[in-house]
Amino acid sequence: MLVDSHCHLDKLNYDDLHTDVAAVVDNAKQRGVDYLLSVGVTLKSFPNMMELIRPFDNVFASCGVHPLDIEEGFDYDTLKKLASDDRVVAIGETGLDYHYQPELAEKQKDAFRQHIRLAVELNKPLIIHTRMAREDTLQILREENAQKVGGVLHCFTESFEMAEAAIELGFYISISGIVTFNKASELKDVVRRLPLEKLLVETDSPYLAPVPFRGKENQPAYVREVADYVGLLKGVSGEEVAKVTTENFFNLFSHAKQR
Repeated sequence: MLVDSHCHLDKLNYDDLHTDVAAVVDNAKQRGVDYLLSVGVTLKSFPNMMELIRPFDNVFASCGVHPLDIEEGFDYDTLKKLASDDRVVAIGETGLDYHYQPELAEKQKDAFRQHIRLAVELNKPLIIHTRMAREDTLQILREENAQKVGGVLHCFTESFEMAEAAIELGFYISISGIVTFNKASELKDVVRRLPLEKLLVETDSPYLAPVPFRGKENQPAYVREVADYVGLLKGVSGEEVAKVTTENFFNLFSHAKQR
């Protein structure tokens, strides 16, 4: 059994590549991917995402405003109302991204803090996006007591030291298809050094398809390639990676119920 701990099912190409969400979920199941977490990035798009996934009891949801979508609108009360749905098992994706929009750093930090406060209020873990903002991300997590709920640094591409600091706060580190890329030597080393008991695997589909699908649209079925590659790096089987990361997922996302 495998879990794709981070995908965006509302953003896949249903015009040319997939018939519908059911086909995507079935493709994943055919490869042993039994559970998916579909991640919201704007408040405006969240209701549509929920309608798409509601028929599938093996697909969970998270609710948040991505730091690069902060200008599309952020409102605490609206976020709280949407995130209180029983299908929502996490808050996010939230965090900081200074690579693309450093000029919005203050807006990002304010929204990030509010996401953490809501996560603590609702007792739901956080899904964190961080890029070129290591110190600020960790500082805000500490100041807002994010360790009370924990969470995951998704699509991790940062340093081993940041991973260690996040783990100390009760966070997991999620590995995407980037780990299979030839130039991802630092990330490969981080994966080798981190305990499997603190890792999750994800696709971040439709983005970042792993080798041998690089350049194509990603989909949850391809999390199998990520798990197998993590196994190669750590000297264990892909089945062992699947087993442990699935346990990790349900330990972290306690609101997610196995069928």
